[in-house]
Amino acid sequence: MYRIILADDEGIVLDSLKMIINRNFPDQCRIETAKTGRAVIELAESFRPDLIFMDIQMPGINGIEAMREIKKSNPAVMFIVLSAYDKFDYAREAINLGVLEYMNKPFSAKTITEVLARAMKAIDSKRKKRSDDLKIKEKMETVVPIIENGFVYSIMFQEGFDEDVENYKQLLGLDADYGCMLALTMGDEQQENRMVNAVGAGVRTQMSYVRVRELLKETWDCVVGSVIANRIPVFLPMEKKKMAYEERIGMIDVCRELARRLKRLTDISFRIGIGSVRKLSESMESYEEALKALANSTGSVAHVDDLPLQCRYDEEYPIDLENELFDSLRGGSQDVCERTAARYFDWMLENYDEQNISVRLKVLEFVLWAEHEVYVSGGLTYHFEDRADYLPRVYNVQKNSELREWFVSKFGAACNAMSTKKEAHENRLVARAQGYIREHYNRDLSLDEVSRQLDLSPYYFSKLFKEETGSNFVEYVTNLRISRAKELLAGDDCSIKEICAEVGYSDPNYFSRIFKRNAGGMTPTEYRERERG
Repeated sequence: MYRIILADDEGIVLDSLKMIINRNFPDQCRIETAKTGRAVIELAESFRPDLIFMDIQMPGINGIEAMREIKKSNPAVMFIVLSAYDKFDYAREAINLGVLEYMNKPFSAKTITEVLARAMKAIDSKRKKRSDDLKIKEKMETVVPIIENGFVYSIMFQEGFDEDVENYKQLLGLDADYGCMLALTMGDEQQENRMVNAVGAGVRTQMSYVRVRELLKETWDCVVGSVIANRIPVFLPMEKKKMAYEERIGMIDVCRELARRLKRLTDISFRIGIGSVRKLSESMESYEEALKALANSTGSVAHVDDLPLQCRYDEEYPIDLENELFDSLRGGSQDVCERTAARYFDWMLENYDEQNISVRLKVLEFVLWAEHEVYVSGGLTYHFEDRADYLPRVYNVQKNSELREWFVSKFGAACNAMSTKKEAHENRLVARAQGYIREHYNRDLSLDEVSRQLDLSPYYFSKLFKEETGSNFVEYVTNLRISRAKELLAGDDCSIKEICAEVGYSDPNYFSRIFKRNAGGMTPTEYRERERG
């Protein structure tokens, strides 16, 4: 059904248009009429037409002004303008308003029918587009929370960080490389710095999650995670590395009001912790700061910068360079790490003299901490006395600059150990497995037994063994046994039955079949005869 307004001050024109429309498009149109500019504006507000036949020269408010007013409240409405021949200037202005068609009076029934058919087609196209847009929006309402939760999970827990986060940013239309994390915690009520009945409140919040999420979205352009126990992590994108004092106070005020609104909405008490602005890769630290802020305060809102929970640096200290140094250590590129270490050391030399003890302490501190990172990651095995010479070396050096090469090389070695830890670890595991197999291949030997010796699951060991050796476990053991059998068959001392038992087979017939399959079709006897000549 199409809603149409006929606007003209001549009754005969209205009657003619109505008759033509009803005759050519029976039961397809609801038609209303108006004879003044004001009347058509008021009618359009209540009737919400799809199409208006508008005479330009209307009593009172003319057709052009009426169209302008109607467009304000109903931008989608279409106009077909009616005018006498001598109203060309009006017609030109009407066309500039985006009118579908301009028609001169008098008009024919055929012309009206053709124009109206074209208008109906355009209306149908708009309706379909609107319907399609709503369907997409409906689907996105379901998908976006999942994408947002994936983004929050990735930046907090560093799962596939580089590639995944960029994909999430593109899907969510995020450009910011910085942000702060909020931690929303909930309970039946607040007692000091903890929430009562956190579990029950978390369950109830999960049931009201859609409304909670909508309220957060109304408050900020943010990314909302899912309910985890009695907490909701929220990421707030930031353009700058640091939040100005006024911004911080404003955020605290907004959070206080948000906590009150959430209480009214869900009948659940909320507290909100705010972490510092960090790079995306440091979002977990911001979230932990938000939780610490709540744990160390009794207010409904707590900002980490208001509490003595962070290490603060003087303005001259290059904290960004320090962060870059340890990021490069974890990044796995030894060259990049060594260059960054050199830049940091050069900063110390530029700012402090050759005898400054603080430089030596920082060198020792950073080298020990870099190696600690490698130990924790599994890249090195810790031995208590391995670093016994570090302190004398640093303390007894004549000039600070003499430590530069040692400092850079230690960071390079730590970075290399971290980047190659997985490969080296897997090589050691497979070497141990191969050694065990060589010692025990001459008896019944299973994948489960070797896996147990390495303290690995059979599935993981099987996959790792195939990747490292190119053979699966059974193939490797079989090749080892057949190789040994060939050595024994070439000699004169053992019978084939004895050789069968020596290489781990209890059934001579089975041994013969396996040997033939792996020796170019020759049986053990044929192989012996060939080797003896």
